[in-house]
Amino acid sequence: MIGSLLAAVASSIGYGISTIMQAVGARRARGLGAVLQPLVVAAFVLDGLAWLLSLAALDHLPLFVVQAVIAASLVVVVLLARVVLHATMRRLDVAAVVAVVAALVVVAAAGGEQPAVHPPDGFVGLTITAAGVVAVATLAAYRSGPPVLLAVLGGLGYSIAAIAARAAHADGDLLDTVLQPLAIPIVVGGVAGALAYLRALERGSVGTAAAIVSVIEVVVPGVVGLTVLGDFVRDGWAVPAAAALAVALVGCVALATSPANAAAESGDTPGGDDVRTPARSG
Repeated sequence: MIGSLLAAVASSIGYGISTIMQAVGARRARGLGAVLQPLVVAAFVLDGLAWLLSLAALDHLPLFVVQAVIAASLVVVVLLARVVLHATMRRLDVAAVVAVVAALVVVAAAGGEQPAVHPPDGFVGLTITAAGVVAVATLAAYRSGPPVLLAVLGGLGYSIAAIAARAAHADGDLLDTVLQPLAIPIVVGGVAGALAYLRALERGSVGTAAAIVSVIEVVVPGVVGLTVLGDFVRDGWAVPAAAALAVALVGCVALATSPANAAAESGDTPGGDDVRTPARSG
């Protein structure tokens, strides 16, 4: 369990650091030139490593634990934005950081190590269909869809990818995951989620989009894991786990609306220049 939990924490830290790296890199160039910045390229590589670590964590930990830890990458983003980008950090942000970290300790203890189980009949087809629906909806909404809708689609895309990854690990190691049908919703859901979320950041409020995605990618996979994929809460820990998840989500929402998170996600400079950067929260 310790190894899987460390993988989830490392994944969360990786996503948070990647966000700051992209923000700094994007300030050195505009438009497509920002994507070619070495720091931004390195950030994309770090994103990939963080994703692989999340897959390793999903092999032995329930979805509600892994997704809550990954959503807490907002903690890393806000703290690093304060140090690296000199962004404003409110007293509320400090309280939220402490609350989220404390809540995650309880969530991790309530989950414990739980190897993935084989999904029920029809699960694979349903998951592939869901990923396809989200992908089509993302393409339809991409040009002029409301930012809130795009954020919802982003959260659903990420959720589908996580759910499929948790179910896929029931059949073996990482190579087995890549070679089975559930790899389709992992990729399609992840790509659709990333596109929708980036578009939501571009067209709407950074805080609103980050909050919506954070909540959805914790709640939806958590519910599916508990009701369909055999995840469970340890005896006597149901109430503490529910309370801790609620605290963690409230804390993540507070951090999502932080000026520090907005500076990191949108690439706003202290002087107000906007150089948006593609970054993922959680």
